[in-house]
Amino acid sequence: MNKSGIKKETFGAPKQILLNPDLQFSVGIVVSNAKFVEEGGKKLVKAGTPMVGNLDARTTAFTVVGSSDANKVQGILLHDVDVTDGNANGTLLIMGFVNTNRIDATTKALIVEGVKTTIPMVKFIAG
Repeated sequence: MNKSGIKKETFGAPKQILLNPDLQFSVGIVVSNAKFVEEGGKKLVKAGTPMVGNLDARTTAFTVVGSSDANKVQGILLHDVDVTDGNANGTLLIMGFVNTNRIDATTKALIVEGVKTTIPMVKFIAG
């Protein structure tokens, strides 16, 4: 019996949104489960999602950008994050090149001009 609360799951390779994985800098964050997409019975925050939070307090959950806070975005979520069981760990891209062809249409719609100007070290390129 597993009393530690640890559960084992098997995954494939994570979705890669970077144009060049070598030219990037990212940090670990906690991702809020307040806004998500349901897919395959799981609640996901998708790779490419602009995230709002505090880089000096990364253990406080980052949230998905809203229509009024594009100027508060700190970076782009690097991989899909499963928030089915609550807030979860994720990776925030704060410098690099994002291949917009690898982001789904709903997530891509969140990357408005205000988001792009707020995080100038992240470039969005159709690769």
